[in-house]
Amino acid sequence: MDEKPKDLWKEYSPAYQFHVTISTIDSTINSENIDERVVYIEDLEKRKQAYGICGECKEPGTGKNWCKTCNAKRFKDNFKNWTSGNKDIDELIQHSQLNAVHFEKCFEWIPFEKFQNVTYIAKGGFGKIYSAEWPEGYITNWDIENQKWDRCKDFDKCALKSLNNSSDICSDFLNEIKSHLQINLHDIVQCFGITQDPNNKEYMMVLDYCDKGNLRNYLNESKNYINYEFKVDKLQQIANGLLNIHNAEKVHKDFHSGNILFDTLDSYISDLGMCQPANIKKTVKEEGIYGVLPYMAPEVLRGKQYTKATDIYSFGIIMNEFLSEEIPFNDIPHNEFLAIKICKGLRPTISKDIPKLLADLIIKCWDAEIGNRPTTKELYQILSKLNKEIYDKNSELYYQTQESDEIRRKKFKNSKSNDDRSENIQTHSQAIYTSRLLNFKNFPKPVNSSDLSSFQFSSDATQSTSANPTVSECLDVQLSELELNEICQDSENNIE
Repeated sequence: MDEKPKDLWKEYSPAYQFHVTISTIDSTINSENIDERVVYIEDLEKRKQAYGICGECKEPGTGKNWCKTCNAKRFKDNFKNWTSGNKDIDELIQHSQLNAVHFEKCFEWIPFEKFQNVTYIAKGGFGKIYSAEWPEGYITNWDIENQKWDRCKDFDKCALKSLNNSSDICSDFLNEIKSHLQINLHDIVQCFGITQDPNNKEYMMVLDYCDKGNLRNYLNESKNYINYEFKVDKLQQIANGLLNIHNAEKVHKDFHSGNILFDTLDSYISDLGMCQPANIKKTVKEEGIYGVLPYMAPEVLRGKQYTKATDIYSFGIIMNEFLSEEIPFNDIPHNEFLAIKICKGLRPTISKDIPKLLADLIIKCWDAEIGNRPTTKELYQILSKLNKEIYDKNSELYYQTQESDEIRRKKFKNSKSNDDRSENIQTHSQAIYTSRLLNFKNFPKPVNSSDLSSFQFSSDATQSTSANPTVSECLDVQLSELELNEICQDSENNIE
């Protein structure tokens, strides 16, 4: 009688990352710059040391309690038992399962009947968000002794994100979803798989649920004062998530406070690669760009491509919003006049009680000159340094934040009850904070303003956009050079 296979995995140590890195070891990297937590796929000895060996094939693991080879066989044997009804989705899920080096790297097709108490939460730019209970939970590892999948049932809810027009979903959009599989998922909202609403046939992503909502929800609904120590720590987490995205050679492209989510302890980046409709082939990409205007870098408004530097610009806007607790440009229309002013150097007001060291970083991030913005690695390193200095009583940042916290605490106590905070925020009817198609032409070359506060919107600009219901869906503007010069009062050599 064959001996029953045993669990030979090692207890996971945080000295190593959760799973292997697929890319080949770069022999040119200086030894002092090597991250000791990284375990490369070809380093069998380190894999064995980090994860132990598989109880079936006796090969070193590819991640915590995971054998890529054996689990791929199990997934493949089950392909015949499910289908999403869409060839592209089936292939995406199958590809993830055959190549998963850890449970965070695989998707499942999850029948809709597996969910309970599906509840509508909010509408975004390209779909709706629901919460749901998922009693079965997501796969964590193969239980070798009982020959079944172990699943995590220790979470209250998951989030379901429907995708507009996704009943006609295309491979272009699915390629964006693959970004979830190519990035170290720490500080990124985890995607567990895909399901389909049987009523409207819309496909839905099944995501980790963040019970505190997005950044704006979190600030509005907080019952207690949020100090700078907490905020700097969360900004470091967000920067780390952005670094993971950029290290995978991806660009978020729709980075704004609505895509920063919070649970009780941590902050996460969401909607990776979700900056376009599911049926993107039905919208001509060349005709415009998707985004939320106050967070979009000036070079993007002029029609340039999204880059890592454009995400850094957006981070600067998010950082200022988090620290000041003020919504950017919420009292004016999000139209061509705002876009032009952004190109001319207009930025959200930096509150005077924000510590100077933090304000300086904000200004660097949203500099009009791309080369003046920090890289993502530099941004993360700066925030890591500040996150240590904020506790050092001998540091300048400690002194600045103590003083600023005292001022802001008084403001917080004197403000109206937290229950009324969100109701008291006056937002212009044409201030749009969901992603939409924008199309601007003949815009001025981006510059920094010598005095950002000097820009004022005239009553003409404030009322320039009519109450047209299509404005929230698509803003298509083409200005002549004459009109542009009249609005900007700019010299001809600033217009390309």
